[in-house]
Amino acid sequence: MDQLIAPEGLANVVVADTEIGDVRGNEGFYHYREHSAIDLARTRTFEEVWYLFVHGTLPTRAELSRFRSATAPLGALPDELAGLLRTVALLGDERDTLAGLRTVLSAAGPAAHAAPLWESDPESVRQDAMRVAALTPTILAALHRIRIGEEPIAPDPDLSVAANWLYQVTGRRPEPVHSRAIEQYLIATVDHGFNASTFTARVIASTGADVYAAVCGALGAFSGPLHGGAPDRALDALDEIARHGDAAAWAREQVSAHRRIMGFGHAVYRTVDPRSELLRSIAVELGGPTAEQAVDVEREVVEVLREAHPDQPRYANVEFYAGVVMDACGVPRSMFTPTFAASRVVGWCANIAEQARSRKIIRPRARYVGPPPL
Repeated sequence: MDQLIAPEGLANVVVADTEIGDVRGNEGFYHYREHSAIDLARTRTFEEVWYLFVHGTLPTRAELSRFRSATAPLGALPDELAGLLRTVALLGDERDTLAGLRTVLSAAGPAAHAAPLWESDPESVRQDAMRVAALTPTILAALHRIRIGEEPIAPDPDLSVAANWLYQVTGRRPEPVHSRAIEQYLIATVDHGFNASTFTARVIASTGADVYAAVCGALGAFSGPLHGGAPDRALDALDEIARHGDAAAWAREQVSAHRRIMGFGHAVYRTVDPRSELLRSIAVELGGPTAEQAVDVEREVVEVLREAHPDQPRYANVEFYAGVVMDACGVPRSMFTPTFAASRVVGWCANIAEQARSRKIIRPRARYVGPPPL
């Protein structure tokens, strides 16, 4: 059999058809179905976009009301998981919240009697996916609250998804401007093509495993610092630059040492990351010294990277301003990546449901380059 040798990292290899969305890296544009993702973030609510990912269309007012009524109770933590949640919260430190989520979700699947995708009809898959997406923020916020010595807060059905997230994490009912800022961030990060975590979710779904298993696998990929684990590291870099006192000199030191500058560059975009532009405008609107510093640092670092890589310019990506926005809204730094996960789980679930319609397992080959067999 002839072998097709794929490029390293499967760069630009098309592995599936999808109706969910696409990223056009050369154009600096991405969309959810036929809608610009950035336009949705500017004009819609998270619940409307969640509906789009579940049903494929934006909802009418009546459909949205029914959807909110259907999803609101799904975020309540099942009683049988309460003890496990407290045990898991005591493992690791505050940066291990995603690991805790994986553990609790692994137990939530059997507790919900989740069936394998191979044996489930589309409506059952949809219900499991909605339950996972609704439960994820509750688990993440509860793990955080227990770790800091506070009691978990149940979601308030009268609050939006974004407002509930801030309420459950901080213990305070948020200002509308902060709820809207976080909501725009959540919408902008629901999905982004076949990134590592989404691809992982689809590989697991292709085996016929249940929705919870596929989401747990996606979380494992997402936790890596080269993927979802970057927003807090980007803000750490801003702190380091502030101590250094010279952003350009600091950036040149990183380039000379061949160290990656977190928050800059992207595997797909060859122009400005549209999510970064959106979040920059939100950060500037929220104001504060960190936002002002971030704008100045972005300009300096981009210029240094342009000097170092004139043929491959690198711009600020979504993680650079994500931390600035979340910090301004009162989200603790340890919860930056979990906030990202609270939105991306909706995209994972849509991809899992789409993959479940195929009956073909994803099974590529590897090229053996070790010693010849004896």
